[in-house]
Amino acid sequence: MTLPILAFEHCTVRYLGRILFTDLSFRVEPGQHWALVGPSGAGKSTLLATLAGHYVVTGGPATYPLLAAEGEHTADPFFSWRKRVALVGPRATFRASDNQGQLYYQQRYNAAAAEEVPTVREYLGAIAAPAGPAPWTYERTTALLRLSHLQDERLIKLSNGETQRLRLAAALLRQPRLLLLDAPLTGLDTATRAWFDAFLAEVAASGVTVVMATAPHEVPALITHVAVLAEQRIVQTLPRVTFRPDLVPRATSPALLDEHELRALSAPVPDAPTYHTLVRLRDVTVRYGDKVVLDNLSWEVKPGERWALTGPNGAGKSTLLSLLNGDNPQAYGKDLVLFDRKRGTGESIWDIKRNIGYVSPELLHYFPGQLTCQQAVETGFADKLVRAAVTPAQRALASRWLRVLHLEASADLPLRQLPASQQRLVLVSRALAKSPPLLLLDEPGQGLDAAQLTHFRAVLDRLCQVSPVALIYVSHYPTELPTSVTHALRLDKGVARVEEL
Repeated sequence: MTLPILAFEHCTVRYLGRILFTDLSFRVEPGQHWALVGPSGAGKSTLLATLAGHYVVTGGPATYPLLAAEGEHTADPFFSWRKRVALVGPRATFRASDNQGQLYYQQRYNAAAAEEVPTVREYLGAIAAPAGPAPWTYERTTALLRLSHLQDERLIKLSNGETQRLRLAAALLRQPRLLLLDAPLTGLDTATRAWFDAFLAEVAASGVTVVMATAPHEVPALITHVAVLAEQRIVQTLPRVTFRPDLVPRATSPALLDEHELRALSAPVPDAPTYHTLVRLRDVTVRYGDKVVLDNLSWEVKPGERWALTGPNGAGKSTLLSLLNGDNPQAYGKDLVLFDRKRGTGESIWDIKRNIGYVSPELLHYFPGQLTCQQAVETGFADKLVRAAVTPAQRALASRWLRVLHLEASADLPLRQLPASQQRLVLVSRALAKSPPLLLLDEPGQGLDAAQLTHFRAVLDRLCQVSPVALIYVSHYPTELPTSVTHALRLDKGVARVEEL
């Protein structure tokens, strides 16, 4: 008789006094690879964390028979099935070299502070594999994940795509038998998504079982079975060959956009300065060592213009945004004008950030998850990632923007307790709350389900209709762009091309 990888039978799952699942039954057999699909908040991430052993399971057996049996053949007297399970969640949790604290966002661009951060080699080299067979050697893993050339790079310097590959490498070096992936395709360009299929095939060939949360239209070729979730329940399981995306329950459509409220929130801020030029770069080059990241880039953004910023992973998009957001010290000495003022003429980074609403995958990675959603939005008024003192008017504005994005029910919950898609929308609320003249939105639609994305686009489009806000929107998906976007700056290996849409 073949033992299953795992078997949950009529279980109840709890966390901090809350019931997460009732009557949960789920079984994974050898040779199976599962996709978990469903709308945002359906329970996909919660189920992955449950399978990883992060929550209390009662009311029914939850066993890992094959993993436990494999432990009988190891020399480790402290073996647990948990040592054969690796979870790659939606957020990175890197620590400083001295292991004394979390990394913070600005370390990416502070040379002295970045030296406190481990390199790729140091981070991966510190991972202790359990006793037993080790098919995933350091050399094999870093080569497969395309990290060999990044060995001496500080973790904080990695792009979003590179960070995702690093976290996959860290999981494989733990020699898992069961690999749990939470939305691993998020933020990957078309070419990298195609590579991901080949990566998964090699992982499976080494004897690893994969269970992953993904979008219904992004189920990798490796997957053999699909579990459909809705409202914290598995509502259907079926073979991949019979699965269709339209079998996934539609998310509850949000209430209609409150256009009167959006217009009121978009009213001009009294005594707010006006600008002729928000962004102007002339022949700007950025290089790190021998690598040219931006090559003689010239570009201008005027008030009220709406731009798409596109290009493959590693094209230079994040570096460009870091110049505009005041984070990158290489802006000094360049022909760069921000808000009618040449960079490096006495302005502080806070003078720049005051005029910008910013969202990015990296910001989410390093954002303090213990803050409530209300507090997270309020940090935007001070442009810092710590709890801020705010006025009653600012507190009210934060609440109103949460309500516009249908997040008011989560206002008092810690940010980290929300699904990753809703965490991103909280950061969007943070960016919008101070009514900036420029929005820099780096892949804000990552992981949003169809209903969330439709509403989010409607908010942005209406905001662009009733206010002079300028928009720079980064996405790998052309269908995600708001209809108000009329121009595109396309980057490829640091070289730019401007197009009208």
